[in-house]
Amino acid sequence: MLYLSALYRYPLKSAKAEPLQQISLDKLGLDGDRRWMLVDEASGRFLTQRAEPGMSQLTALWNATGGLTLSAVGRASLDVPLPGADEALRGVTIWRDSLRVPDAGDEAAAWVSEFIGKPTRLVQVPVARARTTEAGYGRDDDKVGFADGYPLLLIGQASLEDLSGRVGRSLEMLRFRPNLVIEGSGAFAEDSWKRIRIGDVEFRVVKPCSRCILTTIDPQTGERDASREPLATLQKYRAQEGGAMFGQNLVNDGNGVLEVGMPVTVLE
Repeated sequence: MLYLSALYRYPLKSAKAEPLQQISLDKLGLDGDRRWMLVDEASGRFLTQRAEPGMSQLTALWNATGGLTLSAVGRASLDVPLPGADEALRGVTIWRDSLRVPDAGDEAAAWVSEFIGKPTRLVQVPVARARTTEAGYGRDDDKVGFADGYPLLLIGQASLEDLSGRVGRSLEMLRFRPNLVIEGSGAFAEDSWKRIRIGDVEFRVVKPCSRCILTTIDPQTGERDASREPLATLQKYRAQEGGAMFGQNLVNDGNGVLEVGMPVTVLE
């Protein structure tokens, strides 16, 4: 039997994961997932662990008011209120997309600037200001917040075990930053799925996920693997046009609630 074995939310793009037992969905995927982002103050360009591996040690938790609580070892925590959807708009760039989104204010900027070590702003994306997913995949009205390209990422537990065996050590699932982990399938069975249902919610499997240097960062320590693993091994046996693929990008059709342990049905 296929079932949902783990749920993860990333309230702040590229910061620590938040494990969940239950979560609701909205137009942009898991409620509160990657709705906040750090950007370079001067350029407005997004910041991630690719350039700032220390972000792996930054905790950012979604709070009950829709705001964010920032914390890190040796730092006092900071509660950041949710900015108004049309207030203090700042131009930002994420990959090829440019958009205007609310800035979280100077107190938050001072906190994140000190953490990053350069002038940095914290921004938030309301549903109404979200981006459109990559052209040619999914539907014209599919939206995404600050996730790289799509609202959700799914990985099969057996796929991770297959990769761990090839690398020669047990790998942490959080290196790959999935939202949904599925157990009960064979290794890379998710590659052949087109539509699935979890609980009352249906999902379209729209595109495999191309992996990058971020997978070589230990989520516990923030240190990069000197041998470039597991990316080096993925590039040997999971390479396709567009990169080394691991995991599948999903779009949810409709809202609902997900809970760890729910059965997963492959519809197509």
